[in-house]
Amino acid sequence: MTGSSTALPTAGLVLPDYGGLCLDAVLPAAVEAVGATSDALPTGARERLGVPTAERVCVVLVDGLGHRALVERAGHAPFLRRRLGETQVLTAGFPSTTAASMGLFGTGRGPGRTGLAGYTVRNPSTGGLANLVSWEGAGDPRTWQREPSLLGLAAASGTAVRSVGPARFAGSGLTEAALGGAQYVAAESLADRVDTTVRALGRPGLVYLYWGEVDKVGHHHGWRSAEWGDALSELDAELARLVRSVPRGTLVLVTADHGGVDLDHDSLVDVAHTPVLREDVELVAGEPRAAHVHAAAGRVDAVLARWRDHLADRAVVASRDEAVAAGWFGEVAPHVLPLIGDVVVASTGRGGVADSRTQTPQSLLLKGVHGSLTPEEMLVPLVVVA
Repeated sequence: MTGSSTALPTAGLVLPDYGGLCLDAVLPAAVEAVGATSDALPTGARERLGVPTAERVCVVLVDGLGHRALVERAGHAPFLRRRLGETQVLTAGFPSTTAASMGLFGTGRGPGRTGLAGYTVRNPSTGGLANLVSWEGAGDPRTWQREPSLLGLAAASGTAVRSVGPARFAGSGLTEAALGGAQYVAAESLADRVDTTVRALGRPGLVYLYWGEVDKVGHHHGWRSAEWGDALSELDAELARLVRSVPRGTLVLVTADHGGVDLDHDSLVDVAHTPVLREDVELVAGEPRAAHVHAAAGRVDAVLARWRDHLADRAVVASRDEAVAAGWFGEVAPHVLPLIGDVVVASTGRGGVADSRTQTPQSLLLKGVHGSLTPEEMLVPLVVVA
């Protein structure tokens, strides 16, 4: 076991509230609300979140809609703004990134159980990077992610379960890993997805609706940009139309997978050009705000010490044992442990750690990023409209 016994610094950071007010409760609450019953389905989340029962339930997950950004930019979102007083604030898991959050949302289990532990992770079978969004290098999703999909369990119980999203995600590795078992209905524009969802709710059951444009705009322009405000306005208008259009008595839950921060590129450290960080490191996985650092055999302590010294107050640098003990990943299964870096880095401030040897030039130029433990990245809203 490697790592210091010193408590990790957490001032100003938000740790995942697994099993509490966390994204892991939203879909279990929705499944309970619609009346799906099975010995394999978790219970208690509906009561924890104060969600009523309904014959028809719609869960909307907005990629990249952090609670802090929503509050700051609420002037662009009159529908959501009117509900801010009753909006619950949940935590994402760690890392606060799409692949990890989709596993958390779709199974109710943390990244330490799902193996969806970052944008990229090291594949223990190959030693190379596995991209858990594109699924390149990850292999069979049913082998990689072993926790049951809540949508699949609900469908197996006899509940009508449909998933609405872009055609390119139908049958994708991440969809199968986190959300498998639902009837997938393709729709491209947000307006088309709302129309498709309303039609699907013509009969009792559960409908899951995904929208990713808010996150895409945040990455390219930043969460404080005019473009992000426009994306929020489009979302808000369509959410209002969805609530007006669904059958009477439908329960609508709106949440998100993570938030984001606007990156200070002058504070981005490139391992490829930083010898003190590059030494004894075999692979850097993850993403700039949440890195998994895999060290050469026998060199973990040296790498940990150098990274802590060099990054200082720009990041919380933890050994694998420390990050696991602190609950960053939730309960960790033995087969998932090797996916977590020997050293785990959670950036503070507005900087990050990248490695241009494995990351594309385009990804290093992104304005908006996420993955770490800051409130801007970790806190997400839950809006309940009954």
